[in-house]
Amino acid sequence: MSQDPEVDMKEVELNELEPEKQPMNAASGAAVSAAMAGGTEKNGLVKIKVADNEAEAGTAKFTGLSKEELLKVAGSPGWVRTRWALLLLFWVGWLGMLAGAVVIIVRAPRCRELPEQSWWHKGALYRIGDLQAFQGQDAGNLAGLKEHLPYLSTLKVKALVLGPIHRNQKDDVNGTYLEQIDPTFGSKEDLDNLLQSAKKKGLRVILDLTPNYRGQNSWFLPSESDTVASKMREALQFWLQAGVDGLQIRDVESLWDATSHLADWHNITKNVSEDRLLIAGTESSSLQQILSLLGVSRDLLLTSSYLSASGFTGKQTEELVARYLNATDNRWCSWSLSQAGHLASIVPAHLLRLYHLLLFTLPGTPVFSFGDEIGLKAAALPGQPMKVPVMLWDGSSSDNSSGPVSSNLTVQGQSQDPNSLLTLFRGLSDLRGKERALLHGDFHVLSSGPDLFCYLRQWDQNKRFLVVLNFGDVAQAARLGTSGLPTSVSLPARADVLLSTQPGREEGTSVELEHLNLKPHEGLLLHFPYVA
Repeated sequence: MSQDPEVDMKEVELNELEPEKQPMNAASGAAVSAAMAGGTEKNGLVKIKVADNEAEAGTAKFTGLSKEELLKVAGSPGWVRTRWALLLLFWVGWLGMLAGAVVIIVRAPRCRELPEQSWWHKGALYRIGDLQAFQGQDAGNLAGLKEHLPYLSTLKVKALVLGPIHRNQKDDVNGTYLEQIDPTFGSKEDLDNLLQSAKKKGLRVILDLTPNYRGQNSWFLPSESDTVASKMREALQFWLQAGVDGLQIRDVESLWDATSHLADWHNITKNVSEDRLLIAGTESSSLQQILSLLGVSRDLLLTSSYLSASGFTGKQTEELVARYLNATDNRWCSWSLSQAGHLASIVPAHLLRLYHLLLFTLPGTPVFSFGDEIGLKAAALPGQPMKVPVMLWDGSSSDNSSGPVSSNLTVQGQSQDPNSLLTLFRGLSDLRGKERALLHGDFHVLSSGPDLFCYLRQWDQNKRFLVVLNFGDVAQAARLGTSGLPTSVSLPARADVLLSTQPGREEGTSVELEHLNLKPHEGLLLHFPYVA
């Protein structure tokens, strides 16, 4: 074998090399051909250079320290001191973070304990007193009402106040059967199906049991009081056991010995379940009479005409609300303008949107009648009693006698309009059920400009809501003042617009509270974050 001055040459079989390393040139190809032809050369044998010594080839291989060498280095005084220092640094850092976390927890403001709330505290109630008028047809019944549950669930209300639907022979106590459903409205099975379907939609059902709802006096004659009282007790037990979530009775100002009967009926309701509700209704606007009825129980919900005595001015409304909350010791209450009527039949048209904002943001349960969400108004013919309005679902005839109605007055038309009253109702109802400040927050009245009613709703460390209502016919500067508020209550320099009852203000717009101006009849809902 010949020797090269730099590297020894070795004979290597060509087929021992990796395929991709095999020489593929013309010379080798010729050699192979010659070998095949002559047979004298060793088949596939070539000479290549292979480095015997890797160090000489310039590639040094690192093998690392041996076990003995590592142990020798690890035991040296320098490394021992380094390990102890790192261990000490770790524990000092860990204990420091632990101490910091404890300090943060101790110094952080405590969260207020949430009040116990039942389902009627968490949203609005929706009254459907006349099934036929609500369904907009001559044969309105329980089965037809079931078909409207998807629409009712879009309103984000918590319960339906239904009826009365029991059998009632006008002004005849013996012909009145509180435990039977009038066949005109359906059967007990129809009601059971409605209750089950409503439950799936997250809706509760309250049944109106006002006895003589077709007669002149809702409670018949005073001489028949014992008979009526006996029927009421049996009916309350029956319907509560049947699965309704509550009961309503109206015109209690005409009920003899009202407080005694209400106390008895309230006890029956709560004995069945604390989760059941009794609602009393009165057309009275007298605070003294209302307080007498509310004295029955703190859990009794009362609807009345109290707010309708405001004269629809800002200062009078403010005084009524403040007086009511102070007189009732801030107990849970409900807000409406009547026990059964429609809002648009009571409130001036230019204040209708403002009153929706008011009812949804006062501390308590707002109560509406069907059609309030679209501004439905009862029609009154000269010399005739007020007629229950028919719900306007679409542009077809509203009562089989009048012509088509404008689409902007119907559910169908307003559902497609982002600036409609229906859209406002849905937005406020949804907000009312989500925000803790509106669910159970503190209520503080702010001093303000003439004919304005302004108040703040806040709860603990949650978002704050500022409501500014202009009842006046002219634009006004708010001039919000906090001089009479607790020291813990303050206003920021700016707040964001959540909604306005008038067009022109975009949601999210930041406004300076010191220079806040409102349009005529405008209501503003502003919000700002909690700052520690």
